[in-house]
Amino acid sequence: MVKFASGITKESYVDIEGIVIVPDEVCKRATQQVDIEVRKIYCVGRSANVLPFSIEDASRSDAEIEKALEVGEQLVHVNQDTRLNHRVVDLRTQAKQAIFSVESEVLKLFRQFLWNEDFREINTPKLTTGTSEGGAAVFTLDYKKQPACLAQSPQLHKQMAVCGDFGRVFVTGPVFRAEDSYTHRHLCEFTGLDVEMRIKKDYSEVMDLVDRLFVEMFDKLNERCKQELEAINKQYPFKPLKYKPKRLTFEQGIKMLKDAGFEVDPLGDLNTEMERTLGKLVEEKYGTEFFILHRYPLAVRPFYTMPCSDNKAYSNAFDVFLRGEEIISGGQRVHSPELLESRAKECGINIKTISTYIDSFRYGAPRHGGFGAGLERVVMLFLNLDNIRMTPMFPRYPGRLTP
Repeated sequence: MVKFASGITKESYVDIEGIVIVPDEVCKRATQQVDIEVRKIYCVGRSANVLPFSIEDASRSDAEIEKALEVGEQLVHVNQDTRLNHRVVDLRTQAKQAIFSVESEVLKLFRQFLWNEDFREINTPKLTTGTSEGGAAVFTLDYKKQPACLAQSPQLHKQMAVCGDFGRVFVTGPVFRAEDSYTHRHLCEFTGLDVEMRIKKDYSEVMDLVDRLFVEMFDKLNERCKQELEAINKQYPFKPLKYKPKRLTFEQGIKMLKDAGFEVDPLGDLNTEMERTLGKLVEEKYGTEFFILHRYPLAVRPFYTMPCSDNKAYSNAFDVFLRGEEIISGGQRVHSPELLESRAKECGINIKTISTYIDSFRYGAPRHGGFGAGLERVVMLFLNLDNIRMTPMFPRYPGRLTP
């Protein structure tokens, strides 16, 4: 049997039968309470003789590799492309197992919180006739000789559900963006966490929900996932997130940047560098890495965004930031069909492609608002990972369509 066992290749799946015994003091290990005295062993699924890389090599942290170099030892570094080309092997490391356990918990907590708040989960089409964001970054396809595209967002359909007297809804599902972006935080397909709700007065009700949802989520992740966070921290060291909620208007954010010596367009959008800089300024001043920036300039928001009543240059819209990076966009939506049509034309959208959406507001529509987040980006930033490609199980970004 020993000869047979020694011939089983690494990473093979085996069934073992034996007797559970308490090891004697000589061979007892600190973390081992019992041993199995093996009587039978079966090879269920034999692995190839040569692995693309070893689990040991794939589990090393950059710090371990650098420390070894300092003493003249060179350890194997498994790069990102190699990991993704052989994703099944990479997923077997403790850190990757832990990352996807955390991701699963985020989905569970997101759903449970919203169910407790009387939201209903709905499913929206992933095949659509037009864009929802007003841009050209869509995957087009032929739908039975009709032009179609993969949905950039469930935005329009979740609004239509609210118009259909579903007061509070949420959607979890795939979202597609054909952006030719190779950054550390963009994907061509990700899991959207989308919420839409009727509001009584204004969009602060949506921001209140965001605060409560994410604080509870982060609290419970820290409470329930201690072992997983420890395993991740061992390979990918990170500092725990500081997430006391803070709210700033866009104008206040611009003032903080200008006071720090940066030139910023007061009616333009913030680029990635400015977002990170503002994140550092907020952390230094308010001691948090979780904040909401609201009253964005209307010109940089989607066509369905409600303008501010006191200043039409601004909107009832917000973004949420984590560690200096945006994780959520949201706000109050336009519920007037005439204004919707006018705004869509201003943004260069073909009205014919969204006519059924606009028509749904002609039969009475309540004040409403909502937000959308990307699951993978939330997990990446909570764990302070350096690349979003680590958080989808099988990532899709420009140039990668397999495995």
